[in-house]
Amino acid sequence: MKLLHKKAPDFSLLDQDEVRHTLSQYRGKKVLLYFYPKDDTPGCTMEACSFRDNYDALVQAGLVIIGISKDMPKSHKKFVEKYTLPFPLLSDEDTLVCQAYGVWRLKKFMGREYMGIERMSFLIDEEGDVAKIYESVKPKEHIEEVLKDMK
Repeated sequence: MKLLHKKAPDFSLLDQDEVRHTLSQYRGKKVLLYFYPKDDTPGCTMEACSFRDNYDALVQAGLVIIGISKDMPKSHKKFVEKYTLPFPLLSDEDTLVCQAYGVWRLKKFMGREYMGIERMSFLIDEEGDVAKIYESVKPKEHIEEVLKDMK
């Protein structure tokens, strides 16, 4: 976890319903941007469902949750509907936002190297500054870190 206070890169991305979201539209609110590798995979499902299961507490703490991956809106829609996710999932198909946040990285799996999204989250304050970076996020434990930081 790193603490920072620099401007979070703005973006303009479509959600699961093909509605455009920009970071600047959330000015005045705390935002948790969470980047995840792929819809409907075990770790990503666990992480999304933990945000869903704690959604009321997060909203009461004044936090907006937004997920971002390179999956297309159609894939996000299926994922949202399957797990009844109450927050937007944004599509970064060209990975430009992932690159701006530094989460598009060289990864290794079973001896194979490839570019992919590193599971990371960014807590952005009401002024649009990155207040905290959560690195090496563990899907099962991440919600506890976020809830603790919101108190």
